[in-house]
Amino acid sequence: MLETKDITRVVHEKTIVNGVSVQVHAGELMMIVGSSGAGKSSFLRLLNRLDEPTSGSVLLKGQDYRTLPPQALRQQVGMVMQQPYLFPGTVQDNIQFGPQQRGEQLTNNEIEELLERMLLAGFRLRDVGQLSAGEAQRVSLARTLVNQPHVLLLDEITSALDETARLEVENLVSSIIREQQVAGLWVTHDLEQARRIADRVMLLEQGQLQQVGSPTEVLHAISTLS
Repeated sequence: MLETKDITRVVHEKTIVNGVSVQVHAGELMMIVGSSGAGKSSFLRLLNRLDEPTSGSVLLKGQDYRTLPPQALRQQVGMVMQQPYLFPGTVQDNIQFGPQQRGEQLTNNEIEELLERMLLAGFRLRDVGQLSAGEAQRVSLARTLVNQPHVLLLDEITSALDETARLEVENLVSSIIREQQVAGLWVTHDLEQARRIADRVMLLEQGQLQQVGSPTEVLHAISTLS
């Protein structure tokens, strides 16, 4: 579904991401781990052109992603950030935003069905200012999923949540990736989270890909080094 080939980003003569090549398949959740400053979030931002690679390429279903207009690319490669930046207004206003950009309008029933899946039944007309952190993050996820992306990029999306909300989001994302055959890439500092839900784990250090493998293989290697 998504492939990077020697993707590199250099900023002010400093190499942030260095020649990373990896494939992520439909229905697979790849967790990205590494120490602070390893280039995890920088790598993620290259995958939907929030930042531009200095060299290398990114293929979406075999097609160079530079051939897609940025808006179309970001519909197909959706991203959820650590802090859920919601637009002022209601939950419905936020979810309708993406379809409205395409000249489409969701029905109230369609929005209710999506919110029920997000464990937010009855929240359609709730003002976003009244949401808890976990609820806001699930609205942010719903706003991304309504675009029916092929790839889902997740940047530390549970780091600010309590344990209950974190597990709810983990279970939700895992089931959606598998049911909808989305390719998921999730940056995390939580190695136990990676162990719980990842299909594979990639380890980045100093912008370079050190290892890709099963959670057991990669996390064992990290524990051996530490």
